[in-house]
Amino acid sequence: MRILAIIPARGGSKGIPQKNTKLILNKPLIFYAINNAKKSHLIDVVLVTTEDEEISRIARLYDVPVINRPNRLSEDSSTLDPVIYHALEKHEELMNQRYDIVITLQSTSPLLKTKSLDSAIKSLIEGPFDSLISVHNKPHLSWRETANGFAPNYTERLNRQSLPKNYVETGAFVISKRDSITKTGRLGKNVGVFPLDDREALDIDSYHDWWIAEKELSKKTILIRVEGYREIGLGHIYRGLTLAKSISNHNVRFLISNKSDIGIKKLEQFNYDYDVFDKDEEIIELIDYYNANIFVNDILDTSARYMKMLNTKNVKIVNFEDLGPGSKYADFVINDLYAKQNDFNNHYWGSKFYCIRDEFLITPPYKFNPEVKNVLVSFGGTDPSDLTKKVIEVITNKKFKNVKFTVILGIGYSKKLEIQEALKQPTNILVLQDIKFMSEFMNEADLAITSQGRTMYEMAAMEVPTILLAQNERELNHEFGYMQNGFINLGLGAKVDHQSIEQTLFWLINSPEIRKQMHLQMKKLDLKKGIERVLELIFKGDDSFV
Repeated sequence: MRILAIIPARGGSKGIPQKNTKLILNKPLIFYAINNAKKSHLIDVVLVTTEDEEISRIARLYDVPVINRPNRLSEDSSTLDPVIYHALEKHEELMNQRYDIVITLQSTSPLLKTKSLDSAIKSLIEGPFDSLISVHNKPHLSWRETANGFAPNYTERLNRQSLPKNYVETGAFVISKRDSITKTGRLGKNVGVFPLDDREALDIDSYHDWWIAEKELSKKTILIRVEGYREIGLGHIYRGLTLAKSISNHNVRFLISNKSDIGIKKLEQFNYDYDVFDKDEEIIELIDYYNANIFVNDILDTSARYMKMLNTKNVKIVNFEDLGPGSKYADFVINDLYAKQNDFNNHYWGSKFYCIRDEFLITPPYKFNPEVKNVLVSFGGTDPSDLTKKVIEVITNKKFKNVKFTVILGIGYSKKLEIQEALKQPTNILVLQDIKFMSEFMNEADLAITSQGRTMYEMAAMEVPTILLAQNERELNHEFGYMQNGFINLGLGAKVDHQSIEQTLFWLINSPEIRKQMHLQMKKLDLKKGIERVLELIFKGDDSFV
């Protein structure tokens, strides 16, 4: 089939003067329609029909032929039907060629994607329709004016998602078989619709529309690779979610390997788009597919081979918590849990880069209480060393019977039934799992016991005196968890005996001055600007995220 795309572009636009030649991101508006059509694998010829010399010049700069539109078809009142028919006839006569499909492609839809355009063309070729028009589904409760006042256009008030489809023409394109094009119309007898999403449906008719288009075209695509399974917990997932939630001016998508079973469940809870991959090599294909600009790794240490593979792509690479040999190949490495360990210029160290979840920014911190009434116990999303069980074996001691303990298990903790069985009689120990807002429990805790990972930062932000037990050797190297920041650190949890935990807990419960000093140490910390500092690094040299 021979397919012709005609871009009508008049010079005398009123809403936005000289709209078609006005620059948007250093390209004239009409460029985007031309580029879309030229990138299509289905369109054979692209041409512009205009009466304007500047538009003609721009079209020829992009190697697109121009049909000179007569003045009678260039008035404010001129409709597109005779304009398209005139351009089609003239071009077919000039080229001695008859086309099978004719597309009207509007320059006022710069956000239309080539793959959407190609999908629409294929739908016309393969389907039963003579014509296909671009639409946007906008179901709304609407009203009409009548002789007696106003009346609803619906029979039942429903939520928008439950309303019947309401297709509004976007103006992006009309695709028709050649026989449907006449002096007075471009639609055949059998007309179909091709829905576009909110972004692609934008039709620039005002300066506000222009502002939206400019913002959308400025968006970058950010891919965040995370992992979350029992051995490493969910800290990487939570940091990725915190980062994604803080970015509103760009497109964010997650990549996660198929071994991250609990990580996938957590992403699903928050409704972010994600892709699951099997091998690292698949990531290269995903970078190309989404035309990514920034790639974030939150997977612990990277290898040189893996990072060199990513460096074959023209993307900015930002790694978190990476002490591996691949870290030197990243644009930036943010190690918020560690003190400085090397002199690499691309590494940023310490707690000032910690990305704290917004719930800890808006929930009031703990108000110091000399008496310990509530103790919070939580060892992250998976607790791979099962420190929860060890602590429960300690706090069942009768000497703690007057203190309420709240034990919070993460989504990946697998021994909940065993713990509940051990505590089935009435007790002062409450066990919960996968709660929504940890900050609310921290706000009510007079003392806490947790691991030496990201949760300790949250405890510090909530100013809760805390006892730390490290899950593994890596956590022991985390620079933040010491007395100067308000923590009692007992070391590697697997090697700490029950008696040491019991004695430390009992001592702190009965030492209000020590707990007050821990609380005041935490109050001095600056943890609330970390996400801003990280975003400044990610978008360094680019103010489009502001």
